[in-house]
Formats: sequence, structure tokens, C-alpha cells
Amino acid sequence: MANFNPRMNRVRLYWMLQLLGWGGFAFVNIFFASLSQGISAVQLWAFVVLAAFYLISTHAMRHVVKSYGWFKMGIFRLLVQTILALLALSVVNVLAQILINLAFGTLNPNEDFRSLVIAVNLFVSFLYYAFWFLLYFLFHFLDNYNNSLKYEAKINEIRLNHLKSQLNPHFIFNALNSVRALVDEDPEKAKSAITRISNMLRFSLMMDKKQVIDFADELSTVKDYLALESIRFEERLEVIYQVEEEAFGYKIPPMMLQTIVENGIKHGISNLVKGGLIEIKCREGLQEELYIQVKNSGYLNPNSFKSQKEGAGHGIENTRQRLKLLYGDQASFRIFNSGNQFVITEIKIPKQRVTLE
Repeated sequence: MANFNPRMNRVRLYWMLQLLGWGGFAFVNIFFASLSQGISAVQLWAFVVLAAFYLISTHAMRHVVKSYGWFKMGIFRLLVQTILALLALSVVNVLAQILINLAFGTLNPNEDFRSLVIAVNLFVSFLYYAFWFLLYFLFHFLDNYNNSLKYEAKINEIRLNHLKSQLNPHFIFNALNSVRALVDEDPEKAKSAITRISNMLRFSLMMDKKQVIDFADELSTVKDYLALESIRFEERLEVIYQVEEEAFGYKIPPMMLQTIVENGIKHGISNLVKGGLIEIKCREGLQEELYIQVKNSGYLNPNSFKSQKEGAGHGIENTRQRLKLLYGDQASFRIFNSGNQFVITEIKIPKQRVTLE
């Protein structure tokens, strides 16, 4: 397979447009001249040479623009220099037309040197060059804008993959920690726990390269995780699910709900002697968005939350960043205390996600 060279493709496109544009200019002039008064071979070649001069002069101007970094200038300076360049090119073009007519013997001194004719030629030349500048600048800015979008999307994809890769060892550690205490106390429960861990690891590996997954798949993993934690906490953990049917029509980032629930277990319930409650509510909003609420027993200490946010990036801050990368301002996240006994985490996700390509 031939190597793809974006720069070579842009150069080829530039020359193709140059040749088509100024070739079309020559064709149109020859066509209308032949309709009005007929055209000789000498006049035909005069039009071709004039088109060639337009091509050469615009290419030379392109070289000046690129060499002196016009695109890095401020808008006012760029506008002034562009107008001056257009005027200079127009004057040179009018002189070139006189020389071309002189060389081909088509010069009419009584007509071509009239002030009105010269002024019209200057104005027409100015319009042609202005149109070329407009197209060239527009192409340049659109090309740069497209490249910037692709670059930003690629950077976001790299950051997103990095965030997801952070979750796997964090999740594995917590899952193994849950089963460790059961190995000696209850081997049968330990076997059941290991089976659930195996299911969760399989899911984690399968979902590793996906940006979003079906809500049903994520919820199934969360249920495995909470079943595993119920073995460890026994009667100290109460789990309630309130999931509307419409929620299963959505896709969410993999391990997102799992991370929130895990955070509630680790920082909330595990610190309480009597254990506590995990309640998961999911519903569809009026504007086709999914609302996820995880309520857990415990209390959110602002100082500990701040230290977590400035730390390795796991848990809450990881979830914030992933939502921002995938959905921008279309998603929302908040976590707050509900009295002194519960912490509530709320997430809103749009049905149509922003795609990173």
C-alpha cells in the first residue's frame, strides 16, 4: 500500500485548482470573444498567456504569504497587507496585459491607453486577485481548522484511554481485596466470589477499547460487584435498584457507574460499623437524557474530596474528566451530602454522545 502523504495531497490539490481555475478563466474569455467578434489564433494565445501570467503571479504571491508568515499576523495587519498586495498585483497585471498585447501585435494605443480602459482593467484585475485571495485564505483556514479538530480529538482520545487504563488496576485491587477475607472463613463463598471477579475482569477486558457501552452491560457488572460486596459485608450492606425500562436504551462510558458505586462502598459504607445502603436510581429525562443517581450511606468530607481530586485521578475526578471529554457541556456531574447520613452522586448523560474520531 502506498504511503499517505497529506502534504503531497494538499500540494497536488493546490496545483489542480490553480490549473482548473485559470484554465477556466482563459476558456471563458476565448469563448465570449469568439461569440462577439470572432477570434484569431494570435488573440487566442494572448488570452492563454494572460491566464498563465495570472497563475504565475498568484503562485508567486502564495510563496510570499507562506515565506513571510502572513497567517500568523494580526487581522488588521493582514487586511492592510492583503489590500496593498492586491493593488500591486493589479498594477503589474495591467502592465503585463499591455506587454502581452504588444508582443502579439494586438495592442491598440488609441484604445488601450485611455484612462477609463486602464482604470477598468485595474478594477477587473483587482477583483480577480481578490477572489483568488479569498479562496486561498478560506481554504487555508478551513484546512487548519479541520486539522486542529482532528488533533484535539486525537489528544482527547489519548487522554480518555489513559483515564480508562487507570481504572482497571484500581478496580482489580478492590475486587481482590473483597474476596481475600473469605478464603479462610468460607471457601464456598470465596469460589463464588472468584467466579464473579472472573466475570467482571472479562467484561473489563472486552470493554477496554470502547468509549461507550450498553447501559444493561454496565448495570450487569455493577450487580456482580455488589453481589460480591454483599458476600463480604453480609447483612451490613443493603442494595436497592430503581431502574426505569427506558434507561436500557442508553449507552454510557464503561466502568462509570461501577466507579461511582465502588467509591460509595470504599469511602462510605466500609467506614461505618453498621454498614449502610447503596441505592441506584436511573430514569429518562424530558429531553432524552439519562439521569443516574447513586445514593450511599456516609458523609462527604470536602477536605478528603479535594485531596482525592488533586491525587492520582481515580474515582470521582476520573469520571468528571471522561464525561467532559465524551460529551462536553451536554453531560453534568455533581456529588453532595444529603443530610449527615447519605452522599448522593448525580450524573446526566445525553442520548446522542459526542464522537471522538
